[in-house]
Amino acid sequence: MNSLIKLELTRALRNRKFLFFSVIYPSALFLLIAGSAGNTDKIDGTGLTVATYMMVSMASFGALTAVLMGNSERIAKERESGWVRQLRLTTLPGRGYVIAKTASAAVVSLPSIIVVFIVAATVKDVRLDAWQWLALTGAIWAGSLVFAALGVAIGYMASGDAVRPITMITYFGLSMLGGLWMPATTFPDWLQSIAKWLPTHAYAALGQAIEQSQSPHAKDVTLLVVYFALFAGGAAWLYRKDTLKA
Repeated sequence: MNSLIKLELTRALRNRKFLFFSVIYPSALFLLIAGSAGNTDKIDGTGLTVATYMMVSMASFGALTAVLMGNSERIAKERESGWVRQLRLTTLPGRGYVIAKTASAAVVSLPSIIVVFIVAATVKDVRLDAWQWLALTGAIWAGSLVFAALGVAIGYMASGDAVRPITMITYFGLSMLGGLWMPATTFPDWLQSIAKWLPTHAYAALGQAIEQSQSPHAKDVTLLVVYFALFAGGAAWLYRKDTLKA
């Protein structure tokens, strides 16, 4: 399994298009959205400046891109090409393939988080305590596993032709409605009520709580745990179903 993880990492790091969208793109969006805002301008209802709020949003968005986009399309295409079927003929346990995909995506998601933090600190002068930087990195990185599981589930659910539109709709829908591209406080009341139950909203809320020197809200943590259980359970069921069909 270690060899497969190394192979997956090598493939991901050689994919320049993937690295651009997961590492560079979130930082560019951060500069586009927060670049014109003053360092003291705040987001209504949060107490956070535009820069600190959008820093967490874009770091979360970058991690989401790495684990969701990276997993779903590659798994669907490898199923279609017969690569997954070939791996089943080796001594690799069934869970090893899923673990390798998740681990490689998680490793690639870390640079996307760190680069956004560096850009925010150097360009927008975002200043936090050392423990907050560490806690933010850990919380956003760990929270990305929820969407890694979703990526695996989509990869086993969709065919090679259908996986991209399904992934893109899920990706942009969760990003926009979850408040990663713009504060959910700017949404109409009815849309805010929906956003509060989405995993992306709870995901970003973890980092925002840390920036406010608070503990993450129990509701947000519970939502992420429930979503992870649903996505991981769905991925496991779809994997077994795919195995029976092979």
